[in-house]
Amino acid sequence: MSERGDELDATIVALTADDVEPATRRQLLGRLVGQARARGVGDLFKPKAALRWMVDTVAEIAPHVPIRDLATLRQHFPDLDGEELADRLVRNASRATAGIGAAGGGASAVQWTVAPSLLSAPVLLAAETVTVVAIELKLTGELHEVYGVPLPAGGTQRTVALVQAWANQRGVNPMMPGVGVGAVLGTAARHELRDTLLKRFGRNLTTLGPFLTGAAVASFLNRRATRSLADQLRTDLRRQRRSLPGAPPALPGAPPAPPGAP
Repeated sequence: MSERGDELDATIVALTADDVEPATRRQLLGRLVGQARARGVGDLFKPKAALRWMVDTVAEIAPHVPIRDLATLRQHFPDLDGEELADRLVRNASRATAGIGAAGGGASAVQWTVAPSLLSAPVLLAAETVTVVAIELKLTGELHEVYGVPLPAGGTQRTVALVQAWANQRGVNPMMPGVGVGAVLGTAARHELRDTLLKRFGRNLTTLGPFLTGAAVASFLNRRATRSLADQLRTDLRRQRRSLPGAPPALPGAPPAPPGAP
């Protein structure tokens, strides 16, 4: 990987941390926009160019997203376990994606006062979208840990499983070995990723709302989308946990299984 690629990965990973201050988040997002430009991403007015860059970038950074295992999560949150731990992870991730929306929206609000600088808006939107995806990939992997359905081991297999779980908003089935073997991100996985990114990129157009309305709306929509992703993942992971051999007990605080659930 090039030095520029390493720098971009490091910036995105830094933005996934739980405790990024708003000022630092704005600085990191601005750095990410600059790094995107440095990689030749200048003509993102074309939807195909924007999508291609986002798919390639998510595929590149996915293996580097810092997913904590269950032991590490318990060290970081010693007073929480089970559903309470999952709640905290969702809260932190939704706050982080809301913060990205606010930072991006605030930046674009300033740009509305100087017309030529709107040329950077598509790059800002692409950078914001990729950052939100990185935060949600981290949440996806850590929820799998909490619910006892960890992602497959191994670089390629793990990366493909993580991206597909995020794109489909469903847990990885541990009883189906060989997910993604032999491909970094195959055609089907890239299509799933592209389609989901297209929806996210369209939603992030709210960032371009005039003045501070863009920041407020983007923050709200990012938070809501992250919580929706988490709700669907948690429902599916609870179901998978119940269906595993030996049927491990439900996590503390888990809601009762719906009628007819395995």
